[in-house]
Amino acid sequence: MPDIYTAIKDDHDDHRALLKRIGNTEGDSKDRRDAWSAFYHEVKSHAAAEEETFYSKLISKTWGQDAARHSVHEHQQLDDLMEELNGMDMSSSGWLQKFRTLEHDYLHHIEEEENEVFARAREEIDESEIDGYGARFLDRKKEERALIDEKRADSLED
Repeated sequence: MPDIYTAIKDDHDDHRALLKRIGNTEGDSKDRRDAWSAFYHEVKSHAAAEEETFYSKLISKTWGQDAARHSVHEHQQLDDLMEELNGMDMSSSGWLQKFRTLEHDYLHHIEEEENEVFARAREEIDESEIDGYGARFLDRKKEERALIDEKRADSLED
């Protein structure tokens, strides 16, 4: 089972590939719809699992509170962009423009996590404190994946 850093980084690599795949599509095509759906569901379940496992551990450390809050705030901003994209016509130039904003912001977010947050966490959190967190992250992500549509329906009702 991978450690928490590897599990998150592996997801990020998958997300990068999906972003590239989406960016190479045109119009309201099956390829774009399929790639977008995969990205949307992957990122939604990833972010929730990351917050509940990795960021909950960071926030328990004084230095990690700001980093965790910052990342969770970025998750919310990215989530808002994804929901906007879900409500737009995929064949419109506006959809692609909004997607490019999401792509830029998401790539910035994951680079920041991998290069800054992970480095500091590795220095400050003893491996014994997070042993098994990779498995917990993956298990939680699977649970979250099953809840995405239900959570989306609830948020649309609010």
